[in-house]
Amino acid sequence: MATIACVFAHPDDEAFGPGGTIAKLVKDKNEIHIICCTDGDHQKTGLKDVRNKELLDSARILGVTNVTFLEFVDGELSNNKYSHLAKSIKSELDKLHPNTIITFDPNGVSGHLDHITVTSIVNYLFPQLPYVKKIMYYCLKDVERAQISDYFVYMPDGRKRTEVNEIVDISSVWDVKVSAMHAHVSQKSDCDWILNILSQFPKEEWFLVRSR
Repeated sequence: MATIACVFAHPDDEAFGPGGTIAKLVKDKNEIHIICCTDGDHQKTGLKDVRNKELLDSARILGVTNVTFLEFVDGELSNNKYSHLAKSIKSELDKLHPNTIITFDPNGVSGHLDHITVTSIVNYLFPQLPYVKKIMYYCLKDVERAQISDYFVYMPDGRKRTEVNEIVDISSVWDVKVSAMHAHVSQKSDCDWILNILSQFPKEEWFLVRSR
């Protein structure tokens, strides 16, 4: 059994991203922890408590009972927050001593600056975390990217199959991933279009891997 920390920016990243992989790791008796860095209330509409509950519901569906909320402001992770955020993430990781970290592709998957910030900090911390032997970076596939219009100023290309290091077959837990995605009721519109794209392709999740 391994201890695995999933470090993400927002409530929903765990399900909309590598939710199938998380569910499989739980089924294989690994100890999974989710660290969510922001409150998910980007537009200050009072959704913080709603989105936190949705993450807890999603995690429960995936089989994860350990969720930590760092409660930084959604959409405001940037250079002036790096030191504070890095300290907060390292503090949690030092408590858990995970063998593996799951986070975003360094390009942020969608190009979201919060995503990029979180991965940059994980990479910065890696030399300081001798107990971490592997980082799995969840990737957007090139075939999925072709279905998505540019909705940020920076929208990276998806990864080619030949670029990635690990491909996880999630067909056996696809229904679990979908249920976890639907737990994020406040994000229904995003959930629907993401599922529409994912359902067109083999039920796989792709990762770049860094190990030592």
